[in-house]
Amino acid sequence: MGRSEQRELVNRLVVLLLHLLKWRFQPGRRGNSWRLSVKEQRIRLEAHLEDNPSLTAKLDQAITRAYRLALIEAERETGLAESTFPTSCPFTFAQIMDDAFWPE
Repeated sequence: MGRSEQRELVNRLVVLLLHLLKWRFQPGRRGNSWRLSVKEQRIRLEAHLEDNPSLTAKLDQAITRAYRLALIEAERETGLAESTFPTSCPFTFAQIMDDAFWPE
């Protein structure tokens, strides 16, 4: 398992978590672009994990790291205060990857 594969895992998670946070905390701005981004990242993340099954053991660490970065992006992109968002990831990996999951 190389570092580039780990970085790719975290990067995919950042984008996915960012859009899930925006979906939850900016319901009035929900749109097709965010929905499609979530859908795309779920597919890409699933494929990346299939190609690199050893990364599964690093998921908790990757989610923690990705969430910290997603928080920074969420604050930047939404203009909402950092205190608006949970301090730790409010989503399980199962939820993150579930096509039917949309945080309300």
